[in-house]
Amino acid sequence: MAFRKTHTAAFVAALLLGGCAFTNDALFPSLTPDNAAGTSTPTAVAAEPPILGSSSFAAPRVSPGQPTGTFVGQKVNALRNDLTQLQATLNQQNDQLQQIRTQTVQDSQRYHGTVAAISTRLQVGTTPGNPILVQQWNEAQGELDHIGDDVLKMNRLTTDVASTSGMAAYLLDSVRAARSLSGAVDEDHRQLRVLEDETNGTTVLIERLLTELSGDTQRQQQYVAAERNNLNTLAVSIKNGQLYGASLGNTRLGAAGPLMPSAAAPSAPIAGATDRPLVVIRFDRPNVSYEDALYAAVKGALDRRPNAVFEVVAVAPSGGSPGAAALGETSARRNADAVVRSLTQMGLPQDRLRISTASSSSASSGEVQVFVR
Repeated sequence: MAFRKTHTAAFVAALLLGGCAFTNDALFPSLTPDNAAGTSTPTAVAAEPPILGSSSFAAPRVSPGQPTGTFVGQKVNALRNDLTQLQATLNQQNDQLQQIRTQTVQDSQRYHGTVAAISTRLQVGTTPGNPILVQQWNEAQGELDHIGDDVLKMNRLTTDVASTSGMAAYLLDSVRAARSLSGAVDEDHRQLRVLEDETNGTTVLIERLLTELSGDTQRQQQYVAAERNNLNTLAVSIKNGQLYGASLGNTRLGAAGPLMPSAAAPSAPIAGATDRPLVVIRFDRPNVSYEDALYAAVKGALDRRPNAVFEVVAVAPSGGSPGAAALGETSARRNADAVVRSLTQMGLPQDRLRISTASSSSASSGEVQVFVR
């Protein structure tokens, strides 16, 4: 949903009053109550596709030779035919590469056009779960699958070109070995020198094709993986009728420990804690709306520390009867699980999340606190 700065401030204030609060952590000084949801307008979810290589790898024709009537001359003619076949294979693979590139560009344009239409609709505002956007999301997923198919074609072509590269190396060795054969005339050696130069040039061309194709394939694979994360986050945006942005999972992250289930996590008292939560979500009423502000806060934290790990703490009130305390703990754990589900749907990897429980005498109702670790 598109907001100007004044509208954003009002939106954040409403969130703070409605149950979601942010604290001023020393690690993230900009995540204060005045700008926790961010002042920038959400942009289209899809990232720009990587630029594909544009080189052509068509091989020049093999130079003809005159028969000399010698055994070596016959060997030269056979090797020349092998080089001709090798170049024909190379030219065919070059044509396949150009076709795949053209198809990939067309598929990417269709995908980005669909995602842009969804993002634009979400920016101006729409109803949660809008069926038109759901249909467009399904179309975008199908178009991204087509790009994935293009990547598979690149992978198969890479394997074929690697095989051609091996054949070229073998042919070059055979041409060089023919120069040591006995019974050759000067014309045989002259033709062998020409053939060696042309075979070497073809080998270099094949290696260049393999290098560029491998680079294209790797970048496209990373791009498709990132866009699948973005589509998952976009599905959450459609569900809530509000655009969040790119997937949290597309931030470069380091290693972290596994997700701890809330039921098995040890309880830890809040009193005496030296750090302050990045987000406090107070579940003091039904249907607390927190996802937009939570996304903005976590995204800002990851922008500042890409290797950050987040601990989601279920905080239950410690006062009251044992029965009320047990109910409070169960409710707090359920709310923490919901927050974790929201974060994973936004693309945050599960190995970036830890869950724990705690109790607090100052909490009048169940709440969830999110810490940056």
